[in-house]
Amino acid sequence: MIYDTVNAVLRVAPAAPAEAAAHFRVGLAFHTDVSDVAAALAAGGDPGFVLLDSRSTASWDQGHIPGAIHLPTALIPEQAERLLDKAVPVVTYCWGPGCNGAARAALALAELGYRVKEMLGGFEYWAREGFAYETWEGPARRTADPLTAPADTEDCGC
Repeated sequence: MIYDTVNAVLRVAPAAPAEAAAHFRVGLAFHTDVSDVAAALAAGGDPGFVLLDSRSTASWDQGHIPGAIHLPTALIPEQAERLLDKAVPVVTYCWGPGCNGAARAALALAELGYRVKEMLGGFEYWAREGFAYETWEGPARRTADPLTAPADTEDCGC
């Protein structure tokens, strides 16, 4: 198939299906999203991972996901072994898509021998999708942003 050389989308041809599958499989090995984490936590029982908030104490106090462990990135080398079991995968999050704190935390944990994924969207999208969170004042929840989550269900169908 010849692609239109003027069309910026197809100027570089899409990868072959097998290459694309390998690429996306690798991406999913490193990332998860807010909705999948929320569904796993809501299912009850052991979700099979630990959720780790890598932000500062002030950020944690402003809002964090219920059940998350608070471990700022800078403290991972000295405190991870005390708080985390290397046999249990860790899912890291920070503020949101404009912050690479969760990636830095995931790197620090991986370098210590932990299996880790980064939660895309971070705390921002957790709150924007209408999931409950905790603050220093107690439980909180925002109305779901219709640009990030369906208004009538928690399942986006992805």
